[in-house]
Amino acid sequence: MSDVLTHDLIILGAGLAGLRAAIEASRSSRGQLDIAVVTKNQMMRAHSVAAEGGTAAMLRPDEGDSFELHAWDTVKGSDFLADQDVVERFVRAMPIEINQLEHWGIPWTRLENGRIAQRPFGGHSYPRAVLAADKTGFFEMQTLYDTLLKYDKVKHYNEFYVTSILTENNEFRGLTVMDMSSGKLRLLRGKALIIAAGGAGTLFGFTTYSQTVTGDGLALAFRAGIPLEDMEFLQYHPTGLVPSGILITEACRGEGGYLINGKGDRFMGKYAPEKMELAPRDLISRSEMTEIEEGRGVDGPGGLDHIYLDLTHLGADRINERLPLIREVCIEFNDLDPIDEPIPCRPVAHYSMGGIETDILGATRIKGIWAAGESACVSLHGANRLGSNSTGECLVWGKITGEETAKYCKETLDMPSVPEAAFEAESKRLFDDLLQRSGTENVYDIRRELRSCMDQYVGVFRTQEDLQTALDTIKELQKRYHHINIADKSHTYNTNLIQALEVGNLLDLAEVMVTGALNRTESRGAHARRDFPKRDDDNWLKHTLAFKTDGKVKLDYKPVTLTTWKPVERKY
Repeated sequence: MSDVLTHDLIILGAGLAGLRAAIEASRSSRGQLDIAVVTKNQMMRAHSVAAEGGTAAMLRPDEGDSFELHAWDTVKGSDFLADQDVVERFVRAMPIEINQLEHWGIPWTRLENGRIAQRPFGGHSYPRAVLAADKTGFFEMQTLYDTLLKYDKVKHYNEFYVTSILTENNEFRGLTVMDMSSGKLRLLRGKALIIAAGGAGTLFGFTTYSQTVTGDGLALAFRAGIPLEDMEFLQYHPTGLVPSGILITEACRGEGGYLINGKGDRFMGKYAPEKMELAPRDLISRSEMTEIEEGRGVDGPGGLDHIYLDLTHLGADRINERLPLIREVCIEFNDLDPIDEPIPCRPVAHYSMGGIETDILGATRIKGIWAAGESACVSLHGANRLGSNSTGECLVWGKITGEETAKYCKETLDMPSVPEAAFEAESKRLFDDLLQRSGTENVYDIRRELRSCMDQYVGVFRTQEDLQTALDTIKELQKRYHHINIADKSHTYNTNLIQALEVGNLLDLAEVMVTGALNRTESRGAHARRDFPKRDDDNWLKHTLAFKTDGKVKLDYKPVTLTTWKPVERKY
């Protein structure tokens, strides 16, 4: 075959987890491993650049922080669904990652005494979020990218869209990838794969995610036979800018910002008297929606009623020093200056706690495939992620999977054979079927209706009736998807075709998410059921696994790993 590209290790995704994995695989192999980094965007356009507030790490044992405290905060924040061996590994690895980025040249914000600055974040009992102003993800990405450029055997494939994962006898064989610049389908063959392609937040219309984050890695793994874990747990961030949904970082509250309702009251004292605005995200999001539903919100455009985030008392100097991006965003998108006016906010779809099932080393059930970052569910976050733990997860499991795959590739002497039949079948699916569709359905209408459905029925609060309505709607949209029209029949940069593939991925993931939510008859973390308002440890202290079986979603469950702490009532 003329369209075969061969590498030892393939990394799908070029965000924090993907870049960190590429660096570690290169370091572990002393620069000898042949690595491909594949991204559907241009390199450095990954959504990780949008991370703002900080990265959690225990750096101050001399001032009262500890590994045990960070672990306890994370386990409690997860509503006891996190695997505690995973949490322990994470908290002990994080200081090493912060110092590694320091050595690679990241411009961490500093205290006057020269130490790396940290700020408070929700659910943490110590101010351990390491920061680079409010552009932390951007600077982490720049630092990793600059470091990766030292390694000559890393090939960057920009604007390559992956359409399928090819396996044989439960082992990885390669990827089918569409070279968007030519429209050609190519086979990217390798010994190992790391999926680091991000989450699934654009299932929702009101979201903090870049529009390119369409759950591709999750959907590809699901179709390849890898289960998705805990997908019902989708985090709503308490402060999405109204009406755009742009993230207004938790660092605003870490720096002392207040949440106020339409009557001007600082309302969190009713819901979390000890933590106030620094309670976990799930609790604050439910509190905000309660204020809005009980008539103490502010009328917003398009039904986006909201509350306010007030920074005015912080003063211009502190806002300009610690929150310059937030000020810029508010001025550019809402024509308001947070130095002088409060910011209109409401809960916004933000992060997938669930993802591709992996073990503690990031390995999946298919030999040769690992997953890291938001794509993976190693189960660090359980039912609710603490802010500033996600960028850290990308760094820690980027490193772990990079190291593990480097070992695997060294031990695996033979490159897999070319799966020509599977490649040809995928080519026919794309070009003889999907591209030729000239039905009556508009794929963009389907996408818009899916997002509207998820916003309306799979929100901060859920019920059996709403979730069933959502599932019925999703299945109807799946039927309509078979009759879409691809108006652009060309091959070069056919964004019409790419977006049709993305919508297909989102429809699959929506079905998984809602099916899991319907079956979990309890409230835990970000999954809040009005009809089952209590946490039910007797029946639901377990992880959901979703398999694709005979074209349908089939659920199974597995236990949570408890090593140190048993579940207790969660109060803040």
